[in-house]
Amino acid sequence: MRQKKAISDAVIERLPLYYRDLLLLQDAGIDIISSEKLGERLGITPEQIRKDLTCFGAFGKKGVGYYVSELCQQIVEIIGLQQHWKVGIAGIGHLGWALANYKTFGRLGFRTTGLFDVDHRIIGQNVGGVVVTPIVEMREVIQSEGIQIGIITTPAAVAQQVADQMVEAGIKGILSFAPLRLSVPDHIFVFREDLSIGLSRISYYLTNKPQGQET
Repeated sequence: MRQKKAISDAVIERLPLYYRDLLLLQDAGIDIISSEKLGERLGITPEQIRKDLTCFGAFGKKGVGYYVSELCQQIVEIIGLQQHWKVGIAGIGHLGWALANYKTFGRLGFRTTGLFDVDHRIIGQNVGGVVVTPIVEMREVIQSEGIQIGIITTPAAVAQQVADQMVEAGIKGILSFAPLRLSVPDHIFVFREDLSIGLSRISYYLTNKPQGQET
């Protein structure tokens, strides 16, 4: 299954939604599902689902639907989750702690093998099965463990410095929760999750809801 054309970011972002729901269907013992039923579960039109999957080849059987386990495996291969990516988290505060204990990471193909912080009260603790090490040792751990993806949950003031250290250590991709734009080399993939933007969007829509609509 090779991509024959450029795939939009919107399609790529929907693939994990399909995958997560297919895992739930597997857990429920459901073997086959139609694009209509899958669309109902996700709030996505069946036409969009079929169009997204067509970008990567022919899936399912006309008049029958998608075989859940088969489509799961195909999406795993499309996204590359069979790589079993190793993850390192810098900043083991409340958010970092929660991410380190997020059990679904493993099922999605990600394995946390490095946790880093500067707080001596946290260093040495076992969080989610991984011992927190001093951030000054991050380069050594990243290289020895073969960590490819870094997650930054540190305060904004030190996020760029942490990103620089990750890049120097050989990290290939970064997911940052710091509320600022990181400067990294072009070959490094960086994505930013900003909770304040999501909450602000909710605030906007609640504030500007149509007259008479209940909150």
